[in-house]
Amino acid sequence: MTPVSASAADDAIAIDNHLDDAVHERGLADDVLDGLTRPFKELPPKHFYDARGCELFDAICELPEYYPTRTERALLEAHAAEIAAATGAAELVELGSGSASKTRVLLGAMAAAGRLRRYVPLDVAEGVVRDSAEALVEEYDGLRVHGVVGDFERHLGEIPEAEPGAPRIVALLGGTIGNFPPGSRRRLLREIGELLGPDDRLLLGTGLVTDVPSLEAAYDDAAGVTAEFNRNVLAVVNRELEADFPLDGFAHVAFFDRRHEWIEMRLRALRPASVLVGALDLRVELAAGEEIRTEISAKFTRERVESDYAAAGLRLDGWFEDADGRHALSLAARA
Repeated sequence: MTPVSASAADDAIAIDNHLDDAVHERGLADDVLDGLTRPFKELPPKHFYDARGCELFDAICELPEYYPTRTERALLEAHAAEIAAATGAAELVELGSGSASKTRVLLGAMAAAGRLRRYVPLDVAEGVVRDSAEALVEEYDGLRVHGVVGDFERHLGEIPEAEPGAPRIVALLGGTIGNFPPGSRRRLLREIGELLGPDDRLLLGTGLVTDVPSLEAAYDDAAGVTAEFNRNVLAVVNRELEADFPLDGFAHVAFFDRRHEWIEMRLRALRPASVLVGALDLRVELAAGEEIRTEISAKFTRERVESDYAAAGLRLDGWFEDADGRHALSLAARA
């Protein structure tokens, strides 16, 4: 690749921030107030991902038990050229982009096809968006990056419009769609569908229903990295909302719910705890053994994916599954 000068790189990058600190704190405060005053307490998984949480998740992705990341990457490597050819895409929009490590496979295929024009990452971490943008414009000649710093549950409307004559892929990878219960999941898919023009496609990564021991091990590794990642959400609440959760007072719990076909992660109080969330003037009482749900990760069949698409006004347009039936990539278009 030809090196790109600093001034040219600056001209190729635009970043819009729609998530200032005050908005972030209000969102966390609202979620904590709502989730910890319910009869069955819960906290949404999006609050795992402060700087420490991102480091821990990167470590999780390298664990032998955690197959989803490497399986999805292998699927992208095997099928990226086919996806690029089938869609004719010149633009990639990525929801929850992170460091764009897997996305490079798809960008590379689009560049090899001679059509890559623009990458639009949406993520809550401005530093991550900026770092990946700077790296990518150096890697790909002529690439422009329009980053959007925001929460894709609230800021899909801030994604720039597609350019004329540039079909695009909107990607939601990593099994992230599984973090939403069915109603919310279909609503999000419907909102993503509204971003699609007639020539655009959604690229969705979904974990599949597979053997229970493998599923549970992926979310409860022997080294305890996932346990630390789970407890980190309490560290976030302590720091941001002046709470006093005792981190050593909670055990990590992960299990497969066969009825709903999803993994649940919870934090179980090892002893009674009376926690003050100072910024909310909220006292939270937890009995020994009481649990806080911190994540669901739904697993899918092809039929369930098609059903969710249909309910969201989309239709299945391509299906790519690994040989072991653990993960799938699917393309969808507006119905």
